[in-house]
Amino acid sequence: MANSNVIIQVEDLVKVYPGGTRAVNEVNFSVEQGEFFGFLGPNGAGKSTTMKILGTLLGRTSGLAMVGGYDVTRNPKEVRRTIGFAMQEVGLDDLATGWDFLVMQGLLYGMSRREAKARTEELLELVALTDVAKRKVGAYSGGMRRRIDLAAALVHRPAVLFLDEPTTGLDPQSRLAIWEHLEQLNREGITIFLTTQMMEEADHLCERIAIIDRGEIVAEGKPAELKSEVGDDLVVLTVAGEDEAERHGQAERALELLTPLEYVDEAFATDGSVSVSVKDGGAAIPSLLQALGREDIAIVNLSLTRPTLDDVFLKHTGRTIREEEAGGDEFNRVMGQWMGVSRR
Repeated sequence: MANSNVIIQVEDLVKVYPGGTRAVNEVNFSVEQGEFFGFLGPNGAGKSTTMKILGTLLGRTSGLAMVGGYDVTRNPKEVRRTIGFAMQEVGLDDLATGWDFLVMQGLLYGMSRREAKARTEELLELVALTDVAKRKVGAYSGGMRRRIDLAAALVHRPAVLFLDEPTTGLDPQSRLAIWEHLEQLNREGITIFLTTQMMEEADHLCERIAIIDRGEIVAEGKPAELKSEVGDDLVVLTVAGEDEAERHGQAERALELLTPLEYVDEAFATDGSVSVSVKDGGAAIPSLLQALGREDIAIVNLSLTRPTLDDVFLKHTGRTIREEEAGGDEFNRVMGQWMGVSRR
């Protein structure tokens, strides 16, 4: 790797499944050590296939894929020692207690029983499951199961953690708990590679993201930069007035005052309100209110709308990600088609 800080390197990666379906088409990206990297896209976009190749669970057709300085095809054992992997479909031993499950994971990684027990204590505390450590995993809630699976992926202290849609199907409280654990792990220096189709999750967690659609990277960068490329923030100011005619007149006055302002890119009035397009809505709001206040134009309501990663996806694909949510991941979907299996 040319850059010593790069811990994941993907160049011209291609994966063609039996039957000719090209799930990944000449994908290129890199992830730096300690980075929280998001890999976004709808089901069937190529996210899980790419991650499974990087995790040595699936062979590539062509191209380069390296993790921790090791080629995933030529040095799979070294890659597996470098990574932790938490799948979307959690594979747990429901008959084991949380404690026994994690101790066994430690033993499988070659730890002594004393080391495995000590590491288990650390991880149970990390994921807030110490109080239920002696309960069988089969009795855990969905959020608890995701957390114990996350702990299992961390037993051997991996440098890179791969997470395949770790909060899918969880309630908001459990999702926030997982987010907090992941942020803590990243602060401790673990590189995290997250696949998700939840734009809010990527926006909250990731320093940098790549959006993949139909096997190709369509956008890459920091969330704030990608959103700024879509368009401005929109500030909507609703004016006061005794009746519709007065509100209309006040809105027109407000429009005349705000349109010439240097930081206003565009403005228009409608239904007793003024909509103002600006680069930074949060910074512009006080100035907008002051300008109107000097002319005794009262504001009864204010809203600020910022571009989202959904808007970024729409810009680059012409579709919303929600339009593409039906179906399973591309590996299961394509293999099912090849084997003549249909999923209901």
